[in-house]
Amino acid sequence: MASLRSYWRFVLVLRYFLPLIVGYLRDRRRFLVIGRGRTVSSETRRRRAEYLLESLVSLGPTFIKLGQLLSTRPDVLPPEYVDVFSRLQDDVPPADWTDVETLIEEDLGPIEERFDEFDTEAISGASLGQVYRAQVDGEPVAVKVRRPGVQQLIQADLQVIRWLIPLLQRLVDDARAYSLENLADEFDETIREEMDYGRERMILEEVRENFADSEDILIPQSLASHSSDRVLTMEYIDGIKINDLAALEEAGIDRTAVAERLAEAYLQMIVEDGVFHADPHPGNLAVRSDGRIVFYDFGMSGEADAFLQQKIVEFYIAVANRDIDRILDVMVEMGTLSPTADRAVMAEVIELAIQNARGETIDQYRVQRIIQQVQDSIYEFPFRLPRELALVMRVGTITEGVCVTLDPEFDFIDTATGYLSQQGYREETIRRVATEVGSRVREAGSAAIRVPPKLEQTLDRIERENLHVNVDIEDSNGRLQRLTKRVIYGMLTTAGVLSTSFLYAFSTVQATAVVGIGTIAVGYLLVRSFRAGGPSTEFQVEPEFGRQSFQEFASADEDDDSN
Repeated sequence: MASLRSYWRFVLVLRYFLPLIVGYLRDRRRFLVIGRGRTVSSETRRRRAEYLLESLVSLGPTFIKLGQLLSTRPDVLPPEYVDVFSRLQDDVPPADWTDVETLIEEDLGPIEERFDEFDTEAISGASLGQVYRAQVDGEPVAVKVRRPGVQQLIQADLQVIRWLIPLLQRLVDDARAYSLENLADEFDETIREEMDYGRERMILEEVRENFADSEDILIPQSLASHSSDRVLTMEYIDGIKINDLAALEEAGIDRTAVAERLAEAYLQMIVEDGVFHADPHPGNLAVRSDGRIVFYDFGMSGEADAFLQQKIVEFYIAVANRDIDRILDVMVEMGTLSPTADRAVMAEVIELAIQNARGETIDQYRVQRIIQQVQDSIYEFPFRLPRELALVMRVGTITEGVCVTLDPEFDFIDTATGYLSQQGYREETIRRVATEVGSRVREAGSAAIRVPPKLEQTLDRIERENLHVNVDIEDSNGRLQRLTKRVIYGMLTTAGVLSTSFLYAFSTVQATAVVGIGTIAVGYLLVRSFRAGGPSTEFQVEPEFGRQSFQEFASADEDDDSN
């Protein structure tokens, strides 16, 4: 049974969301109940996104995390919302030390006995936890503590989100409604994983082991004896914040080398290891005075299976080779593009993205612009973006931004293809594609031998008029039955109107009234059948990214460039 806190949070959430809900309803019906829908401009969507962003921050930890998740889901939200939510920072004041102290001692025992020293001033605070400095056996450590009471608050908020989903599904189309329902399950799993510091310690140790032989990457070592599901203690590794360019220059660090090594580290995590740090914002990355990169906070992490790893490699190689057809094929195979999309128009979109992403020289690309422009068109297609792929896209975008901050001339695609070639992935991909092409050629040759005799037999049957075609019509939703009823009601209504007019002119009032009442009844049934399930909902065709949309997309891009 839902707690009183859940009901109270539901009322509070509705208070924040009600203006947006009314606005969305008016988009569909200008006067809420009647009237045509209205066109919503990009400025209006951005203004609403800003309001929603402020609401999410005011509602606290759960909704901050929800906003961060939504910033990775262009299949659920329009691009304006994704862009605004990408600025959402998980940086909040730390909780009261007394409550934190109680939590630590419940899990680890008295602080004075477990730690040599413990600084009660938090060095960082987030919505789910906060970090303190301490000492264990004379060595500096960082202690990450789950925010007291946050688990109960999140449980209440997750229930509120469950209650909101049916309401929100009414405001979007069927494809987005499906994504929303799955997003609730995904968010539930994601936020529970991020609160589980035992899981985070396991991921941290796995990534640390994967980079054990690296001279350029540092991953803090965790202390199992001082950790629990709510407390994570790890060695404290200091460093220069990765976007502090002045401090990096003063320390004499080669920023270009750091950018290249950072990109290669993420490629290794995603393409080779299959487990990756999924939150590469500057607060979680530092650089030591010797140039080594330090990774902090593995609460947000992801896993890439063999299929996803292969497709990511193929995508990068296809972009580097400007193989538009292969880019589209990979996007369809990964689930980021509908198979029914207009390939000719999408090829133009991809080509435009690559052209716009070029730097000062013709060979330079900007992967962030490529991903961003593809995301802008993704919202037009009916599909669900898999969670791990969404995390990979987020990591690629943020990492490229950090690398460009370090070195404005940094070329992510060049670094990626160089790394993939060095590891042998590029040659392996070429061999695999060649094998697939050879297999298809053999299949085509075999079909060329089998098809002519069968075609000749079919033509002979047609000539003898001995060809029968059986057609099965599936009508699981009863659409054909409703359409038939409407045709019949329409015919009866038309006949009734004509009969009523004829009787009114040439017969008695009583006869006219009887037929007129019958005609009205049939007309009511006709109108009711349309209200129960009109063509707009029953025979709706999913929107495609048409040529007009492409022209609007291109013109918007030109306006951005001119500004």
